Amino acid sequence: QVQLVESGGGLVQAGDSLRLSCAASGRTFSSYAMGWFRQAPGKEREFVAAISWSGRFTNYAHSVEGRFTISRDNAKNTVYLEMNSLKPEDTAVYYCAADWNGSTRHMDPNEYDYWGQGTQVTVSS
Repeated sequence: QVQLVESGGGLVQAGDSLRLSCAASGRTFSSYAMGWFRQAPGKEREFVAAISWSGRFTNYAHSVEGRFTISRDNAKNTVYLEMNSLKPEDTAVYYCAADWNGSTRHMDPNEYDYWGQGTQVTVSS
């Protein structure tokens, strides 16, 4: 089992940057593909980015490609989401998720096995 704890959210202005972190427990962290999702009020949870177990492969939603970067440090059991050029429409609760032996092509929340509690990101205009 994997427990995930996100951090790094906050209130920023449009154009600013934030880096989210997701710390994982368990010795098998490197066996999981990892993803970031977000959910705005009244909307469904949506895929943001995913990274393979090795960190070699990544996948991004079109809405964030070129602005967000996902990375991971398996020695620290941590996955990151670097968010640049933030927009008000990026406002949401951001969740990290673990996908056992998963793929960066997995963009459906139902394909992920474990979830963190989420961290709020608010971007003001």
